Amino acid sequence: MSEASLAELLRSRGLRLTPQRQLVLQAVLDLGHATPEQVHHAVREVAAGVNITTIYRTLELLEKLGLVKHTHLSHGSPTFHAAGEHQHAHLVCRECGRIDEVEPELLRPVADRLAAERGFQADIGHVALFGVCGECGNAEHGNGEQE
Repeated sequence: MSEASLAELLRSRGLRLTPQRQLVLQAVLDLGHATPEQVHHAVREVAAGVNITTIYRTLELLEKLGLVKHTHLSHGSPTFHAAGEHQHAHLVCRECGRIDEVEPELLRPVADRLAAERGFQADIGHVALFGVCGECGNAEHGNGEQE
């Protein structure tokens, strides 16, 4: 999103474009998937005076504006990414912390079954699956050789 379009969106909501808002959005775009702490670290490299409270408030605002989305990829802080990205489910490696993305349609059979059996409408674009990535799994099992 350009600075001009961000400013216009904020003005339409009675808000103004501040350097902090611009820096937080840019950090999320640059980092891809980032916790508020990671965003804070990136922003502080440019503007040392920005505190973590400002980061949280700005991320909350940017989410209300539809510019970023969050998901919970661990027991800690939520992870934010740009809302303009296509929907995706997350694969989170418990060993190395790597985050991969998969098309949510891969989970469609599970969502359909939940709907049919329980009437539950799963948001398959807002899912995190935890496990061990192929690289860590191969390392753990002697590069894929079975013991």
